[in-house]
Amino acid sequence: MNKLEAFGHIAALAIRGELIFPTSVNAALRVQLALDDPDCPIDTAISLVLAEPLLAAKTVAIANSAMFNRAGAPVVTNVRGAIMRIGYQNLFALAAAMVVRQFGSKITDPKVRNMAEKLWDHTIAVAALGRLIARHVTGVNEDTALFAGIVHEVGGFYLLSRADEFPGLLDEDPENWHSASEEIITREVMRKLCIPEPVADAIEGLRDSFMSIPPDTLLDTLLLANHLTPVKSPLQEPQRDLPPHSDSAIDLFIDEQRLASMLEDARRDAADMSAALLV
Repeated sequence: MNKLEAFGHIAALAIRGELIFPTSVNAALRVQLALDDPDCPIDTAISLVLAEPLLAAKTVAIANSAMFNRAGAPVVTNVRGAIMRIGYQNLFALAAAMVVRQFGSKITDPKVRNMAEKLWDHTIAVAALGRLIARHVTGVNEDTALFAGIVHEVGGFYLLSRADEFPGLLDEDPENWHSASEEIITREVMRKLCIPEPVADAIEGLRDSFMSIPPDTLLDTLLLANHLTPVKSPLQEPQRDLPPHSDSAIDLFIDEQRLASMLEDARRDAADMSAALLV
């Protein structure tokens, strides 16, 4: 089966809702669905997190990371304190990060597993930088930007998780003719994962949109984070020609000193997140 046939087959399955997720993904999804309700009682959230030991450990770990504890507050030693510190939105993002990571848990091919690890590094880099861009440049909700960064490559992770079954899936594609199928797959995976519509719309816009001037949307935030991060995706398509003066336009909103500071902070935050999520 060649690349075109593989994409077509997976896309057809996706359209029919026949997506194959690891069992651990379904457990994290249950947590996400409950946390999607902003009125979810704190005791319910605690019970859900405690029912998933890995999520409980990661929640406490990330609450104690420098990313959420820069002021040097006392160490959190329980799930209740961790949830109170990071908030529901970041707990939701943490559950999403577990989902994303679990897609690679069953990959056996060393080459594909290596690609999944590189894609994870890119994902966390974009999430961390996107959060800072939201805070300092675009003004969108920084927790939403963090979540969007974590899930923006979920379609790619899903495809990598199926690569063992479809060896032709990762063949070279110089003409990039699989884009339509990949868009369908990404859209259906996001629907299955209950990604909120504004976030899903921004992720779908990444393929063929340009940054607005001034950048002030979630899509702009993701575009900037993907463009500026030095950690590139192993699935990245050939770069399109940017509109004239794009880099100079970015300079209007992020000067060299601020960009250097944001990149360093993002690198540190990404390292903290990765360490916490490896617990």
